[in-house]
Amino acid sequence: MSGPTTPSTPPTPPTPAIEVDFPNLDRWAAGNAGMPYVWTFPGKAAGPHVVLQALTHGNEVCGAIVLDWLLREKFRPLRGTVTIVFANIAAYHAFDHGDPFASRCVDEDFNRLWTAEVLDGPRDSVDLGRARTLRPVYDRADYLLDLHSMTDPCPPLSLAGRRPKGLELALALGYPEHIVIDEGHSAGRRLRDYAHFDAPDDPRNALLIECGQHWEKAAPDIARQATLRFLRHFGMVAPAFLDAHLDPASRPPQQVIEVTAAVTIHSDHFAFALPVEGLATVPAAGTLLARDGDAEVRTPYDHCVLIMPTRRPKVGETAVRLGRHRR
Repeated sequence: MSGPTTPSTPPTPPTPAIEVDFPNLDRWAAGNAGMPYVWTFPGKAAGPHVVLQALTHGNEVCGAIVLDWLLREKFRPLRGTVTIVFANIAAYHAFDHGDPFASRCVDEDFNRLWTAEVLDGPRDSVDLGRARTLRPVYDRADYLLDLHSMTDPCPPLSLAGRRPKGLELALALGYPEHIVIDEGHSAGRRLRDYAHFDAPDDPRNALLIECGQHWEKAAPDIARQATLRFLRHFGMVAPAFLDAHLDPASRPPQQVIEVTAAVTIHSDHFAFALPVEGLATVPAAGTLLARDGDAEVRTPYDHCVLIMPTRRPKVGETAVRLGRHRR
């Protein structure tokens, strides 16, 4: 009798359609804050310093569309200070419609660099150099909204980090519907988890919002609605501006998903053993989820939620995060 056979690695899925235009950001290159592509605007009253960021990854364009729109609208905060950052602009400029996933970064992931050991260390890269340039912006920030999108289709979600303050901020916005509590990636620390943003007793805070698939038509509007709600939460946006641009439709109750494990890819032979999609639920504990070489990955509990499963596996990266709904 023959033993069990290992399934062949599934073919790479087709590249999603690019349904949005990429704005020409050259008009914002000079900045007004002493560094390229960074703009700072003070309000007339005292208040927090809020940073709105796009292009943490160069091919995630929805946030850039929204921040370009805010600048063209000549948005100014009612109170405090708003800083607008187009982060990994070199990766954005490298975007190629023929190979749209390649420009996530230039040399390394900008969103895995955020420890003092890396930032103050001896190595260098294009992405790390830009992170070092922008670091003073984040050091001065009270609150950060980091606008992202996802490789594969998935409902929008907030990544609130591991501290209660992150969840509190995500719930205060009331949008999007899904909130994920997680500790990030083994490959390196995210910006939303940098320094004071992750310190449990520091009021400064950050929220990363994934606005859908990178290039789907709906993603920029999701990013716009999230940005307006973030600014509204801190009392920084005029009611007339909200009336003109904020979607008044009621929103479904938010759902909180707590990540209990992140599956890191260890071999070139990683493959899921069943069809996967973002926020899908696997009913039974012990279900074979994937094989990574000779190792099996099984669901640890009933009703296991799959968070941002990759369909383009790469050694050292996260294949999927496993979570359960918090009741």
